[in-house]
Amino acid sequence: MSITRHHTNQRMSQIVVHGDTVYLAGQVADNANADITLQTQQVLQKIDALLAEAGSDNSKILSAQIWLTSMGHFAQMNEVWDAWVPEGHAPGRACIESRLASPDLLVEIGIIAAR
Repeated sequence: MSITRHHTNQRMSQIVVHGDTVYLAGQVADNANADITLQTQQVLQKIDALLAEAGSDNSKILSAQIWLTSMGHFAQMNEVWDAWVPEGHAPGRACIESRLASPDLLVEIGIIAAR
């Protein structure tokens, strides 16, 4: 089976497709000054665009990894997440508290999906 990579640089690819499985790099908000709600919305919009480019969508997500800088943001992030995931299509998911690459970032989400 072939492996295709999109939006690739020396360090990483934003999308990797192997067969009918799509792997997305962890996505963060463009506006690091926004609150957790807006940052989560921005991340999910980026994920929507990348999944569409790879021939998938949020109803085909198999697994999600979510990193939050504070579990104090958990409920607000979940409000946005729950509105975004189609009913009956909740993926396997882990949510971890962790420092991120920039102190202003509040959330990062990595996705594995089917096509």
